Amino acid sequence: MRDIAVFSGSAHQELATEICSHLEVPLHPVRTQRFANDCLEVQLQANCRERDVFLIQPLVRPVQENLVELLLMTDAARGASAGRITVVMPHYSYARSDKKDAPRISIGGRLVADLMVAAGADRVLAMTLHSPQVHGFFSVPVDHLHALRELAVHFRQYDLSNTTVVSPDLGNAKEAAHFARLLGVPVAAGAKQRFADDKVQISSVIGQVAGRDVIVLDDEIAKGSTVLELLDRLRELGARTIRVACTHGLFSSGALKRIGDQPDVLEIVCTNTVPISADERGPKLKILSIAPALAEAMRRIHNGESVSALFDSS
Repeated sequence: MRDIAVFSGSAHQELATEICSHLEVPLHPVRTQRFANDCLEVQLQANCRERDVFLIQPLVRPVQENLVELLLMTDAARGASAGRITVVMPHYSYARSDKKDAPRISIGGRLVADLMVAAGADRVLAMTLHSPQVHGFFSVPVDHLHALRELAVHFRQYDLSNTTVVSPDLGNAKEAAHFARLLGVPVAAGAKQRFADDKVQISSVIGQVAGRDVIVLDDEIAKGSTVLELLDRLRELGARTIRVACTHGLFSSGALKRIGDQPDVLEIVCTNTVPISADERGPKLKILSIAPALAEAMRRIHNGESVSALFDSS
């Protein structure tokens, strides 16, 4: 069996350190410097020859800088004769660019996937991609994890006898239905139309929410416009209490404060796939760690074991 070597880009060192702690392996250093012409140079500062190399880097703000850093790390590992290169991408921001819904636009999710493979990635480990078809954009094996088990463990501490899981739109309804099964509660979904990146309309909610304790589940929350629109509908329909949950808590443009300021929102729950600074965190925010799940998936990949078996007990 090849030795394992884990490196991290600069996007989320805290998560990488936690993953390595669970794996009981060192996080090897990476030197990144910028030339006078603003180009990046990356050096992996540990031996990669014939080793099983894992590169940890979520594509978070600044996305383009972190993407180029990841591509350079991958190329460096390939040039150093790594036995296998696995890109561990807790958040793939370009997954939102997954379809051609207007003339003359690029499908960024596929293009960036091609770039990773061209740089030398042999395998990708991702967490909660924005839509299922993104998996197929990669021409190398993709292990696609989700954080529903971690979220379910958190919410099981509450009385769920009067609870409904609500998806903001029909596109996320399958994931919400899975989450509802884990909790043993019914599911509902919003009928959403998107007019712009930050302008949506939810005309109705399909399912019973009147007098119910609601858990709103989405894959990611960026500007929060969808969640805030859904909260208006839930109030009109007479929801009793509201909790908000997602995997990727991006919370851009003050979204966390806007959602947290809603008096009927009791709690906002996300995972640590993306970094959230201490100054951004509010009193209602709860961050769950997905480091154990990623570490176990990496261990199974390294040992040639089934990663899908992680979900057999879900």
